[in-house]
Amino acid sequence: MFENYTIETAPKNSKELLQKVLNKFNFIPNQDKILAVSPSIYQAYNQSFDLFLGQSSLGLLEGQIVLMTISFENNSPYCMALHSWGMEMTKVPKEIIDALRNGEQIKDEKLEILRNFTLQIIQKRGHINDKELVNFLNAGYTKQNVIEIIGGIAIKTIANFTNIVAKTDVDESMTKYKWKLPNK
Repeated sequence: MFENYTIETAPKNSKELLQKVLNKFNFIPNQDKILAVSPSIYQAYNQSFDLFLGQSSLGLLEGQIVLMTISFENNSPYCMALHSWGMEMTKVPKEIIDALRNGEQIKDEKLEILRNFTLQIIQKRGHINDKELVNFLNAGYTKQNVIEIIGGIAIKTIANFTNIVAKTDVDESMTKYKWKLPNK
């Protein structure tokens, strides 16, 4: 139902963004081909995503944990495959990837606090209590990290919901990371 745009067929203001993605990955992920239909949202998503993973104080590993936690909670098969692929490419330990894919606790206590806090914010729609916030801060995280997690939720929700509504196919290079919500 949704068109997979190419650089040639995309709206004018999405063409340059698609080219940048092609230059970065040597292919254009299916998610980008769909997001290209709305140049303003596609640009906002790309800029926000790059800032979140590249410049937030969380760093790459913790940022990916936040994004995978959101994608799991939103039951987004495409984003789970995409981030599993990305985490493996950036040498994240397999046991962390597997825990996130299965919705299980991460053995590293601090990273598990991050995963759990992100989950609490999503599930409670931000209505966390002071004890949950203090526990997160006492683990060594900061108020800046809290706001960054909220930003990550906003950014990833764009991708999750787009891919769910569009029923985005997993890219060929990511087929080994196909994912389905585990039965618990």
